[in-house]
Amino acid sequence: MPRNMNTDAISPKSVAAAIDHTLLDPDASGEALSRLCDEAVAHGFRAVCVYPRHADLVSRRLAGSGIKVAAVVGFPSGLETTDEKVRQANEALSAGAVELDMVINRAALAKRDFMTVYRDIGAVVAVAAPFAVKVILETAALPEDLIVAGAAIGKAAGAAFVKTSTGFGPGGASERAVALLRATVGTGMGVKASGGIKTLAQARAMLAAGADVLGCSASVSIVSGR
Repeated sequence: MPRNMNTDAISPKSVAAAIDHTLLDPDASGEALSRLCDEAVAHGFRAVCVYPRHADLVSRRLAGSGIKVAAVVGFPSGLETTDEKVRQANEALSAGAVELDMVINRAALAKRDFMTVYRDIGAVVAVAAPFAVKVILETAALPEDLIVAGAAIGKAAGAAFVKTSTGFGPGGASERAVALLRATVGTGMGVKASGGIKTLAQARAMLAAGADVLGCSASVSIVSGR
């Protein structure tokens, strides 16, 4: 969406269609996960995002709904080995996930070991094909030059999206970070804003800054105004 648009013109329905409705509690109950899916159906959310171990239940609950199943990989630290990330990716895909939100190798990125970062992303992209991989950068923990580098590497490695945050780091999404990601990757790659988005006004601002997708756990209150 254009950065200079009137955010009030972005309808709650359009916001809902951009939301990955998220529950990232490794111990989430079946009841909570089922409720998450039912909320996604009721409000027309884009996807449901969970841990790989929960993807089977979610994919069965959402069958025939048209709502995507996304699962996290290397979450939330990104410090797992590439082999472990590939294992998690395979687990999620086998359970019905059609998108993967993987955390970048934050230690390698901080050391500017860009080849390790590239290979780590590329391995997950290869096993996920033809499904989309979103690369989580944790932008609040990075200087702007490494945000740019991480986004550029994600694009070069074949990821479909770059994503701001895990929601478990030192900060969440910001309009500035979203705009910087969009400027870096251009129009041919998706941008997902995630972390700390609690209100309709915040959601609209992220879309206006250049996000295509929003990762939210407060999704119902965002679109209903409660």
